[in-house]
Amino acid sequence: MKFLENKTVLITGGTGSFGKSFTHFLLNNTEVKKVIIFSRDELKQYHLAKEIQDDRVRFFLGDIRDVSRLQRAFHGVDIVVHAAALKQVPTLEYNPTEAIKTNVLGTQNIIEAAIDQHIEKVLLISTDKAAEPANLYGSTKLCAEKLIVSGNVYAGGRTKFSCVRYGNVIGSRGSIVDTLLQKKSEGTLDEVFITDERMTRFWLTLKQACELVMYGLGQMEGGEIFIPKAPSMSIVDLLDAMAPGVVKKNMGIRPGEKIHEVLVTEQEARHTVELDKHYVILPEFLGEEKYKKYKDEGQLLSEGFMFRSDKNDSWIKKEEFLDIIQNI
Repeated sequence: MKFLENKTVLITGGTGSFGKSFTHFLLNNTEVKKVIIFSRDELKQYHLAKEIQDDRVRFFLGDIRDVSRLQRAFHGVDIVVHAAALKQVPTLEYNPTEAIKTNVLGTQNIIEAAIDQHIEKVLLISTDKAAEPANLYGSTKLCAEKLIVSGNVYAGGRTKFSCVRYGNVIGSRGSIVDTLLQKKSEGTLDEVFITDERMTRFWLTLKQACELVMYGLGQMEGGEIFIPKAPSMSIVDLLDAMAPGVVKKNMGIRPGEKIHEVLVTEQEARHTVELDKHYVILPEFLGEEKYKKYKDEGQLLSEGFMFRSDKNDSWIKKEEFLDIIQNI
């Protein structure tokens, strides 16, 4: 983690679940000079400032829709981790223009401000829903990925732009795990709702998400999409683990929801390298020489490969999931 020594790191959406965890991760594990929390929620910034109490942390109120505010915030920054996004799938199905303004146009603003302010590295936090998107959220994140990868062309090598893409985060704010834990603590967990019993998802802890971002920041040459070899778990097993014996009510699939998620599509597999713990999707239009290290370390995926949550070699058992929950 030497590459972060004496660096200033700015996190957009820094008061969200990932942003908070990554801030703690940086402060506890690196020699960063400064961490800037950029977000639009003054109350969350107030609470996070009380929680952290560290002189290296600064707070910057603003919205990624405002490029002039980003220009000011990025001045003197070395690295940007772009986690700000609108994420609630059903909500965004009914508010599509708001999703586009934040997730797509906001990412374009990040790129322009980063190039103008000579940022060294920008890493986008993306989602499995961007792979073969079935909803507006996934579609906007796919656009954000494409913008970030293409940002390397406009930057001419001065700023490097890359992405990480992962699935559900265990215990993140508003997630199914977070909701069930809250109901348990309130004593109101007398029934659970399930959209489809076939449903599977990829799962990571917040710590693993932070480690993935660190890996991407350390390795990136610009243009890669870094993907963890995340394990899968069925929603039925998750509910049986967290709410054994509780009545399940089938509510049907919500607007924009998938049965299974994908992290590497069949089309992307043609230019994806498999490493020990990660897949790295390489850009097809930025040349090959600077990505040689990945091909030397791993191997290209075979034709027709797809990394899908129901076709995974790694699965989380109920007992393992409960152990994870106790340590989040």
